Amino acid sequence: EHSEHSDGAADYSEGDWVLLNGGGVGEGHWGGLAQKARVNGNWLVPLPDNFSPAQAMSIGTAGYTAMLCVMALERHGVTPDQGEIAVTGASGGVGSVAVALLAKLGYTVVAITGRSDENQYLKDLGASEILDRADFSDAGKPLQKARWAGAVDVAGSHTLANILAGTKYRGVVTACGLAAGMDLPASVAPFILRGVTLAGVDSVMCPIEDRLEAWHRLGQDLDPAKLDMITTEIGLDEAITTADRLLDGKVRGRVVVDVNTFQDVSAQP
Repeated sequence: EHSEHSDGAADYSEGDWVLLNGGGVGEGHWGGLAQKARVNGNWLVPLPDNFSPAQAMSIGTAGYTAMLCVMALERHGVTPDQGEIAVTGASGGVGSVAVALLAKLGYTVVAITGRSDENQYLKDLGASEILDRADFSDAGKPLQKARWAGAVDVAGSHTLANILAGTKYRGVVTACGLAAGMDLPASVAPFILRGVTLAGVDSVMCPIEDRLEAWHRLGQDLDPAKLDMITTEIGLDEAITTADRLLDGKVRGRVVVDVNTFQDVSAQP
């Protein structure tokens, strides 16, 4: 079905490959795991030439959000020579892609994770050092030793507060998640004494210009071999059990659901 972007970003014709991240699909619009979906054309992005549909979904909303975080660091002037970049929730979807992207771009990446069994995985993605999430999970001093030139945080709560407290003068922290909580028990000290910037990153309602740039950049800056390392594929019938494991923090990287692969359970009692 022909569709037009109201802002002129693209016109689509029958047979064009497109992808969709955000737009409220899954939260306010049915069809996140559907084989067919009717959606607003303004939500769509043309599939980049160098990605297969499966690779695009390996990146998915998490990887695209990671790219938005990297772009925010760059736009605020964070360069590799300024020091280390912290990535929290590093073995998850956003974190895994962020580690791989930042490392390829020449940044020194310190991965923060609660899963010590994933240390080698994170080093293979490009992390130079692994730190334990537990060191950031409790209340800390409002201002701590300045270490981070920048950060990608998916956790919120005390983790984000501690990252901010340990950020260097005029460093930049991007926040895109709430895995540890919606609260932010921080102080103004990092902002008024070190000029730290806290940059919010939203993937759901992100303007089309930034979406297109993020996907273009992913095509340039994400190593396909690293993407394969990050990704696991499941059938549709495994989606619910995998979602439970995801909420428990037991899923590594990205999970792609093949919506055409499932067992017929309709005949079972």
